[in-house]
Amino acid sequence: MPEETGVVELTDQNFKDLVTDANLPVLVDFYSPTCGPCKILAPVIEQLASQYGGRVVVCKLDTSRYQMAAAQFQIRGVPTLIFFKNGKPVDQMVGAAPIQEIQQRLDTLL
Repeated sequence: MPEETGVVELTDQNFKDLVTDANLPVLVDFYSPTCGPCKILAPVIEQLASQYGGRVVVCKLDTSRYQMAAAQFQIRGVPTLIFFKNGKPVDQMVGAAPIQEIQQRLDTLL
């Protein structure tokens, strides 16, 4: 079971179990390790995982390694954040965004 206060690393293999079958809302950060804006967003994602631990599962998926899930959700650019509720995508943000904007969207899922 993933830690409640850490960012969960997703793969094509565990995506369904950890995201679409999750009981809690889920935030997935689709990123690439070579993407500059993704590196800027990374500490924000870590902070959100700590802040929303136990209420929202915060995950990240490396689109350069795990392309099936990225293709399933038609990820065209990174970073892309997809917000899931009851296993379904309900919101999306493309590009690095201020933490306050991400928090507002997470709060609507709770």
